[in-house]
Amino acid sequence: MSATGERLSPLDMLARLVSFDTESDKSNLPLIEAVCDYLGGWNVPYLHLPNPGGDKAAVLATIGPMVDGGVVLSGHTDVVPVTGQAWTSDPFTLRLADGRAYGRGAVDMKGFDALALALVPDMLAAGLKRPIHILLSYDEETTCLGSMDGIARFGADLPRPAAVIVGEPTGMEVADAHKSIVTCLTTVHGHEAHSARPALGANAVSAACDLVAGLNRIADLMIERGDPSGRFDPASTTVHVGTIQGGTARNILAKECRFLWEYRGLPDLDPAEIPRLFAQEVERVTRERLNRYGAYGRIETLEEVDIPGLAPEPGSEAERLCLRLAGRNHTVAVPYATEAGRFQAAGLPTVVCGPGDIAQAHQPDEFITLDALGQGERFLRNLIEACAS
Repeated sequence: MSATGERLSPLDMLARLVSFDTESDKSNLPLIEAVCDYLGGWNVPYLHLPNPGGDKAAVLATIGPMVDGGVVLSGHTDVVPVTGQAWTSDPFTLRLADGRAYGRGAVDMKGFDALALALVPDMLAAGLKRPIHILLSYDEETTCLGSMDGIARFGADLPRPAAVIVGEPTGMEVADAHKSIVTCLTTVHGHEAHSARPALGANAVSAACDLVAGLNRIADLMIERGDPSGRFDPASTTVHVGTIQGGTARNILAKECRFLWEYRGLPDLDPAEIPRLFAQEVERVTRERLNRYGAYGRIETLEEVDIPGLAPEPGSEAERLCLRLAGRNHTVAVPYATEAGRFQAAGLPTVVCGPGDIAQAHQPDEFITLDALGQGERFLRNLIEACAS
């Protein structure tokens, strides 16, 4: 990625990072190895943190003294797929036009990654009194689990930081809250029979439809409850069914039906509430619909992803630091989930603050403006100065 001690501008670094196709279903190892080469060229100590399968890895670097009280810059290296999107140029070749830098991951979130890495020489030259840790993860777009091995090292064999900044695009607003995400797969197992003789079987599709109706009632309950904080849009916990598949033919009672659903919870949502309400629906539908004529069927639900929300921590070190560095006087809430909740669950004060507009993320011709990159660079230079004073 670079010769020993090579200086790269943020744009040059962004071009290098974008050139790696790190869609979440692919390995990110070539990018991580290149980042490690770059860090090694500057003699920056780092940890290479592979996943159990060995096809992906995170990297955790520390610049400055190995003491408590530093700041973590958290970014992810995976991106969403480009398949089926109408790009007007190669998504893995950075293109500059009209004050914008186009490329997959340019704003979500290789732009922030590039800024943190490009400023490593400046961090080294500043004589930091508090360390700056750079944690680049994998699988943020799917599970938000790729940062966990790095988080576990803080306070163990690495110093415990005082603040974490997750650099997802917020337009450099300081976000102290976002919703959680829980995704589930529910499978209804029925029993095949001729549709003319429904008492001889159990229709998995009919039972699944009852369950979806139950989820709609739970969603309405959440909407009725609303958002007491008044900070979120939409102003409630949301419940959503995304896909449903089942059945063999029009005249056969369906043997199986599966549906994928999720809920996105406000930070104060009791994590047990929606599973409890859904379990009540499952018990009712099993009794009244699926097994009306006999013990023919069963229903099982697999929780696939559980990403914790970010709850406000007024006056935390992360909040105070970022408000000062960004020149803001209030915090915001964001509608998307991030790795921030993972850090907060480990007891680390955390906010989300990064360059660019989330509206450009996941889109064809994804871009970050050069002005936004400049804002992010000024923010990180302010951080370097703060950690050196």
